[in-house]
Amino acid sequence: MAVNIRKFVLQAHSLDELVALGTLTAQAARFLEAAVASGLNILVSGGTQAGKTTLLNCLCAAVPARERVITCEEVFELRVPLPDVVSMQTRQPNLEGAGEIPLRRLVKEALRMRPSRIVVGEVRQEECLDLLIALNSGLPGMCTLHANSAREAVVKMCTLPLLAGENIGTSFVVPTVASSVDLVVHAGTDADGRRRVREIVALPGRAEDGVVEIADVFTSRDGRLVRADGYPPHPERFAAAGFDLAGLLA
Repeated sequence: MAVNIRKFVLQAHSLDELVALGTLTAQAARFLEAAVASGLNILVSGGTQAGKTTLLNCLCAAVPARERVITCEEVFELRVPLPDVVSMQTRQPNLEGAGEIPLRRLVKEALRMRPSRIVVGEVRQEECLDLLIALNSGLPGMCTLHANSAREAVVKMCTLPLLAGENIGTSFVVPTVASSVDLVVHAGTDADGRRRVREIVALPGRAEDGVVEIADVFTSRDGRLVRADGYPPHPERFAAAGFDLAGLLA
């Protein structure tokens, strides 16, 4: 029998602390804070040990204090600093094979708990479909996903729901991803071990020939995260939340 012990150490608690660590720039941090407060759906992607969970925790710290947040995880790693948080964890089956509580069930149960926002620790399998359905219903949410780039993360979001059953096809999944996911924040690890946000891309909401359109909001040049020419969807949400989107991205 193999025993795997994973110890999660939270090195940063806010986006400002990530800026101090050099993980992302101050402009990108202000933009992400505004995106979270405006209720955009954000996917955090990256490889193993790229800092996805730490980044997700820091994004959760930007959620307005009035919101009720429901988290769904396989192992408790999210620490949302808000007064109204419900944390749920999956459960393995017992020796008789009964009592299992999968992540899919947690996502479904979360929708019955009056959430203002849903956060899934990591999407790996068919629970991606349930999360997409929740996001498509107008509920803001965030999650992490293993991927080598932001583009590959979007492709993976389009393929994982197909594991839910033969009746789920790309004709439904691809446009749903395009309209449900707003931003992808991709993190990576440098050769010296330093974690950095490599790119932030937006999904304008369009898909053609089975491919979801993306636009670069921030990209890496010479090892530094710089402003690209793309813009996030739903500028009206930024305005309603009191943010000047043009000023954030100037």
